[in-house]
Amino acid sequence: MASQTPSEAKKVLSVLAKATEPMSNKQVAELSALESKKVSSTMNALKKEGLVDSPVRCKYAITASGKKARKA
Repeated sequence: MASQTPSEAKKVLSVLAKATEPMSNKQVAELSALESKKVSSTMNALKKEGLVDSPVRCKYAITASGKKARKA
């Protein structure tokens, strides 16, 4: 189980929500000011929860569920 905090998850979802195309972990890390390893573990947890998807290998995008969770 990934050890991300709710604030890390919110940062990742916020960056992905503003993106116009799928992003890599490195891109998300740069824009969220989080370490790449934290982004990677957070992204895996969010993917398992159905809040992000990987439409292209090694790239991630927020899902409709992720957008709703971000606003909650």
